[in-house]
Amino acid sequence: MKKLIAIAVFIFAGFAVQAQETAKMEFKSDVIDYGEIKKGSDGVRVFEFTNTGTAPLVITDVTSSCGCTIPEKPEEPIAPGETGQIKVKYDTNRVGPIRKSIMVYSNADEPSKKLSIKGKVLEGES
Repeated sequence: MKKLIAIAVFIFAGFAVQAQETAKMEFKSDVIDYGEIKKGSDGVRVFEFTNTGTAPLVITDVTSSCGCTIPEKPEEPIAPGETGQIKVKYDTNRVGPIRKSIMVYSNADEPSKKLSIKGKVLEGES
């Protein structure tokens, strides 16, 4: 009888684990291509995502690979089915290729996500 009760508890625990709600972050694209832009151009771009999970998505931190790229995260949780944005501002006064990464940390089923920006800043004012 004790074995039967133990088995029932394990089965119930297994169903409870599967029923847990999770947040899931799906980006429209994980790469933004600036293309070729002139020095001094608007460097703000937006990564758009949707919470396709069943729990609110909380982005705890967003970091960049260098100080020339400034990311901005949403401050409020993103409800299931809702969309959100991570704004990224690149310093377009730096001439040359753009190859930077942004790390997003959250409570999603994938707790860290790498995003990238690329392109080239050309000499000459916009």
